[in-house]
This record gives sequence, C-alpha cells and structure tokens, in this order.
Amino acid sequence: MRDADEHSACVDAWMDREARGLPPDRLVQRFERAFSALWRRAHVTLGEVTLGAIMDRVLYYASERYPVLSSLKVDSTGLYCVELQALAGGLARDQLAEGLRFILVEFLTVLGNLTAEILTPALHGELSRVAQEEAGGFERGSESAPGVSEGEEAES
Repeated sequence: MRDADEHSACVDAWMDREARGLPPDRLVQRFERAFSALWRRAHVTLGEVTLGAIMDRVLYYASERYPVLSSLKVDSTGLYCVELQALAGGLARDQLAEGLRFILVEFLTVLGNLTAEILTPALHGELSRVAQEEAGGFERGSESAPGVSEGEEAES
C-alpha cells in the first residue's frame, strides 16, 4: 500500500518540473490546471458529491495552515481559484507554493486512503501528464469561466 510519502514525492516532482521559480500568479495557474486534471480523473470513479466532501475537508485543513487559501472555493468542476489568482501578486511565493503543495498531497492522500490506493496510479499519471502537456506548450489561463471545459464557450 502506498503512503503519503509517495504522494509527496509525486507532487514534489511535479512542482520541481512545473512550478519552480514561477511568479505567484503563474504558480496558481499551473496548480489550477494540475488540480483540475486530478479532479476530472477522480470524478469518473467517485462523483461530484464525494469529491466535494473530500475537498471541503482538504480546504478546511489547508486554510487553517495557510489562511490565504481560504479564498479557494469548491464547485462542481473542482476548485474555483479566481480569488486566489487575484491575490497572488501580493503573496509570498514560498508560502503560496507550500500551501498549494499541501492541497495536492492531502487530496491524493485522502483519495488514496478512501480507495485503498486503487486510484493512485491513475492520479499520479494525470499529474505527470499535465506536466508533459505544459512542457509541450499547452496553456489554458484561469480567465476561463468556472465550469467551462477547454474548447467550450461560456453561455451568455
């Protein structure tokens, strides 16, 4: 059975490849993309209600340790990061990175515990895939409307 150390190693590898040295606003954008990929993959198996409950718990603990993360909200498509994105420019990069790392590790750990690590290989693979897409020039900004998937238009 895997443990939090393996989840930490996976997230640390993603952060080393994709987030090292980024300014806070870009760090939030990368985090949002990575988290969205994890959410979509877990949603297939666990559904919106279960994932929402898990994220409420994760955000509760994350906000206690990193109060600035209280601006993150859970919605039906995952995390709503617009408020954090707006605050990012005035935040200490290292503390922001620690908080975002905490969310990813905690989310993977709770999902792993809940599913007896059945989803872990797929979730770790998603995090790696997101890194590969970003290395290949894939860009999607946070300015898209929440709940709008890539390639879709928001309804007016």
